[in-house]
Amino acid sequence: MNHYEDHHIDPKMVPRTEQEIERIIKRLKRIEGQVRGVQKMVEDNRYCIDILVQISAIRAALNQVGLQLLERHVSHCVAKAIREGSGDESIRELMDVMKQFSK
Repeated sequence: MNHYEDHHIDPKMVPRTEQEIERIIKRLKRIEGQVRGVQKMVEDNRYCIDILVQISAIRAALNQVGLQLLERHVSHCVAKAIREGSGDESIRELMDVMKQFSK
């Protein structure tokens, strides 16, 4: 049993490998560090443009994490649903999240 194992995994989901989880967590921790850097910049009363550039970088980094999750979801979870005959529901769910993600 690894420390990422969860007994409440959604049955629609194809569980992520430990390596996939580690990679995502590593990226999110890097983003967390960037956010703390912005917080420090604000506390230090740094130039607005410098802060905005960092915020833009954080947004781009978060979008990359989201896109990677999305790609994996399509290639694993949606593909599984199609194979098992519940593809329509999965595609509808995917389109709903795509609409949210693209806002």
